[in-house]
Amino acid sequence: MTVCFFGDGALNQGVLHESANLAAIWNLPVVYVCENNQYAMSARADKFTSVPDPAVRASAYGFPGFSCDGMDVLAVYRTAAAAVARARAGNGPALVVCITYRFLGHHVGDPLNYRDPAEVDTWRARDPVERFQRELIGHGVLTGEQAEALQADVVREIEAAVAFARSSPEPEVDTLMEDIYA
Repeated sequence: MTVCFFGDGALNQGVLHESANLAAIWNLPVVYVCENNQYAMSARADKFTSVPDPAVRASAYGFPGFSCDGMDVLAVYRTAAAAVARARAGNGPALVVCITYRFLGHHVGDPLNYRDPAEVDTWRARDPVERFQRELIGHGVLTGEQAEALQADVVREIEAAVAFARSSPEPEVDTLMEDIYA
């Protein structure tokens, strides 16, 4: 089976509609996952999408669409697992819309002047990593000390990767086209 990820900005692109239509016609085992992070570049999703819940669009192709709280790791897992099981059972494609939020700008220089800081704060309070960490600690799966140790390990690993990249030689120009497929 195949999982295709895209953001809410791609909801109106023809390639999505064409592939969803063919996947339905051919009953392909495809799960389309829309990361609805509320903004396509600087445009709010509710300003360029005709329906509040994009998951309803799947019915136009004859397959189901599901929405879930994209800020809840377990909700995403349950929703995706059901869509994957459906596809693997030969029941064709499905659309999963994960309602989430983009904390940072669309690009490095994005001034974010199109968003209310209070909106960002509201969504930050629902940060999925911190939320899942609290859940794991609450269920006794993880301790606070273990969580801190894991975080420190991640920071060390990232710092080592950055140091390696910075100390590595620049690639040769003749490698520019390697591993590019057309």
